[in-house]
Amino acid sequence: MKRRLLRVLVLSCLSGATVPALQRDDVSWPINGGVDNIRYSPLAQINRDNVSTLQVAWTYDSHDAFKGSEMQSNPIVVDGVLYATTPTLKVIAVDAETGREIWKFDPSGGAPPGARFRHRGVTVHGDRVFVSYRSFLWALDKRTGAPIASFGAGGRIDLREGLDQPADTLSVSASTPGVVFEDLLIMGSSVPETLPGSPGHIRAFDVNSGKLRWIFHTIPKPGEFGYDTWSKDAYKLSGGANAWAGVTVDQKLGIVFAATGSASFDFYGVTRHGDNLFADCVLALDARTGRRIWHFQGIRHDVWDYDFPASPNLVTVTRSGRKVDAVAQVTKYGYVYLLD
Repeated sequence: MKRRLLRVLVLSCLSGATVPALQRDDVSWPINGGVDNIRYSPLAQINRDNVSTLQVAWTYDSHDAFKGSEMQSNPIVVDGVLYATTPTLKVIAVDAETGREIWKFDPSGGAPPGARFRHRGVTVHGDRVFVSYRSFLWALDKRTGAPIASFGAGGRIDLREGLDQPADTLSVSASTPGVVFEDLLIMGSSVPETLPGSPGHIRAFDVNSGKLRWIFHTIPKPGEFGYDTWSKDAYKLSGGANAWAGVTVDQKLGIVFAATGSASFDFYGVTRHGDNLFADCVLALDARTGRRIWHFQGIRHDVWDYDFPASPNLVTVTRSGRKVDAVAQVTKYGYVYLLD
């Protein structure tokens, strides 16, 4: 491992030991939880003394209830406008004060919904709203909801492309929105847990053009660090090792932190002998280049589906009388890792 583990704590202990790392003055969240993923807001109008007196101010009905929807996100508000996705993954912009719909965009083009949708919201940056739908990443005009023609092809890019395999043989989507650093949209992906697998590489796209700017191979290729922790041709067959829960960016240091899932097939490892870097890892990457700075692997050769279930949190802890900036990572097995 490339970093020293400060301590391992159960979740109940961690809550009393940490404070927000980068408490931002900005009241807007361009992504759920804020760009630092600390879920802090300086807003104080609603507090413990008056929360019990709140009443409904308005309601909004998207008119597309769908039993197959697994909504796992909160709306976000930027400059007085609420942005969200509906049960069938339409994107909406609503006046946050009145509930009036400003615009709605249907990335399916009117097609009927599939068997199941799992989604965790949108990212807002500058004049655009980024949202993923199935294998596509869309860039929408924040004012009108129209696709931005200069982004990719007609406002979208295909997430299956650029992975060194025929796109039509892959299943790649993104249920968790990406995070913007400078002019890059950095994101993980959702891929199947079966064989042959689709790679779960971490990528950065140009926010203006949609062009791929860098890629980090979570299943290393020949000549790359970690290649020898797999069977010889595992990178051609195995998939997964994907940051399906999203990534976190330290805007000040220019470091992107990602927590990856297990490799595929998730409960059967005979085709992937070895420790299987960078599956089940907390990764620190240079946000501008994708270069690996350090990694910590929670489970070696995971055959229990013990992937990290959430993106890392940036925190500040007090240790031996001094404040230490750290990365906190929750797990499926009852521990929280706290990394320097």
